[in-house]
Amino acid sequence: MGLILGRLGQSLAVLLAMSFVIYGLMGLMPGDPIDLMIAADPHLSAADAVRLKALYGLDRPWTERYLRWLARIAQGELGYSRLFARPVLDALGPALANTALLMFCALALALTLALPLGVAASRRPGGGLDHAANLLAFVSVSVPTFWLGLMLVAVFAVWLGWLPAGGMHGLAEDDGGPVDRLRHLALPVATLGIAGCGQYLRQMRAAMLAEAGHDYVRTARAKGCGPVRVLLGHQLRNALIPVTTIVALEIGGLFSGALIAETVFAWPGMGRLIYEAVMGNDFNLALSGLLLATAMTLAGSILADLAYAWLDPRVRSL
Repeated sequence: MGLILGRLGQSLAVLLAMSFVIYGLMGLMPGDPIDLMIAADPHLSAADAVRLKALYGLDRPWTERYLRWLARIAQGELGYSRLFARPVLDALGPALANTALLMFCALALALTLALPLGVAASRRPGGGLDHAANLLAFVSVSVPTFWLGLMLVAVFAVWLGWLPAGGMHGLAEDDGGPVDRLRHLALPVATLGIAGCGQYLRQMRAAMLAEAGHDYVRTARAKGCGPVRVLLGHQLRNALIPVTTIVALEIGGLFSGALIAETVFAWPGMGRLIYEAVMGNDFNLALSGLLLATAMTLAGSILADLAYAWLDPRVRSL
């Protein structure tokens, strides 16, 4: 419990520091919402601009504006989105749910492919299965995500016509059900799952090979444990610890790093939302989205600590 409380305190400090950095970087962008309003409406005068900047506090020093924004965030007031003409929370909610659905399905597919292959390849290093697994991992980490997505669209959507090319649901009246949603999920999930499985496969294989040389494995074999029991009952539990670290660090990217896939498949998620907010100078939405991505990364680190305690009982006594 002490370890988790300490990690929560550290995460809060990091989140506070990142809020300062993010707010500062957004403040360095040219122009502000009032300037955009003036450019879009020729009837606004310079006096109107001064009055509006005073109304929104944009004439205040940068540090004062940051502290006022931080106080509102602490009270749960995320502000209003200029691009979507609604509260920031209402704009973030659907995008967050869409990205969570997409990325967790892709993560599940990547782990389903990578972990069994990594374990199997580690049994006979240098064998045929090991070479095939290494080739798959090399292709996975080398192929650009956008190219893989476009190739899958060309084959399965354009050539074969089995799956839709993008979006979340069809245009027909009976579209939008679970089956239709799964059909639209298939290509983006396959793209992200195949592109992400390589790093997990290589890490799983390397961790299994490293554990195979430890004394506890030789002791288990000397006591008469079978190969499968040694592999799954002894090596696998410890080998999952470094893989857990990589998965946990990917959680932040699950909510903000899928911009390429979301663009290729027209998926309305967090990546596209943050990009549109930054390019459209929607300060409130961009700040909240980037801060949420930081919080998710920190949450993944805490979840990794909990997984360590479950995988390795020695961690619980720290």
